[in-house]
Amino acid sequence: MATAEQIKALIRSHLSEDDERFYTLALQVAAHEAQQGHTGLAHDIRVIVDKSRKARGGNALLKFPSDLAGMVISEQANLPLSTLVVSDELHNRIRRIVHEHRQQDKLKRHGLANRRKILLVGPPGTGKTLTAQVIAHELRMPLHTIQVDKLVTKFMGETSAKLRQIFDLIRDEQGVYLFDEFDAIGGERSRDNDVGEMRRVLNALLQFIEQDASDSLIIGATNNPGLLDRALFRRFDDVLHYALPDESARRRLAENVLGTFKGRFAWESILAESAGLSHAELDHACRDAIKEAILNDRQKVDRQVLLQALRERRQTHERR
Repeated sequence: MATAEQIKALIRSHLSEDDERFYTLALQVAAHEAQQGHTGLAHDIRVIVDKSRKARGGNALLKFPSDLAGMVISEQANLPLSTLVVSDELHNRIRRIVHEHRQQDKLKRHGLANRRKILLVGPPGTGKTLTAQVIAHELRMPLHTIQVDKLVTKFMGETSAKLRQIFDLIRDEQGVYLFDEFDAIGGERSRDNDVGEMRRVLNALLQFIEQDASDSLIIGATNNPGLLDRALFRRFDDVLHYALPDESARRRLAENVLGTFKGRFAWESILAESAGLSHAELDHACRDAIKEAILNDRQKVDRQVLLQALRERRQTHERR
């Protein structure tokens, strides 16, 4: 059953008429029950929450303190693991993260901890943010994305204090916390162009990550692993490396996105034209081709239209 702290938090949120916090806590209870194998009860709780939200005209967005406005984007993710087109190795490692979290009590009985501090490394558009969304969905937890660049530039001088506030939330509000553009505050301390303020911020970040013992998952994402301080890597339980999709992954991704709009055409030219594009760029090209088909009252995507959409994405990519 729900823990004593969860029950007290539910009562406090109800008495203070904080609906969004009440819903979040109820979903946390559902996730806890699912981990205990009480899947029927977990399902019933989620159904009750969904019906109540719809009846009140609610949406998937969660509220955060006003002084964190603009720095944290919160959502209920709805992307299953099957939507993530990555290598089999990455799929298995992501499944392991999810499985360990669901079975964390079994691990704790043997003095072990589940993976809950994860670093995602790779080029832009290769599935790092999508992975955080998938993990949040699979664990039925809210996803909170911290805009690290805004945290630093807007509150330079108060950054450590804001970091403490965020880690307090990580402790008090169970969820998946994604630190996007992690290198903005995780940069190497020995860099010549570094300043004392940012060294203090990095030291604070290292301390917060190391001391965190919450039930939340902390995910850092970076396109530039070479900029990260080496001490950061030791604070993470797992590091996942992402790469541009190979030929097989590009075809699977294109087929997934095109869906019923997929026409009968030779894939050789499409795969050749899409070489070097990221998952996100290929996704956008396929959606551009689908829009063209819809606007021209066609049931299937035309091969030449898709090739043109891929060329446009390639040109955009090469001009960066």
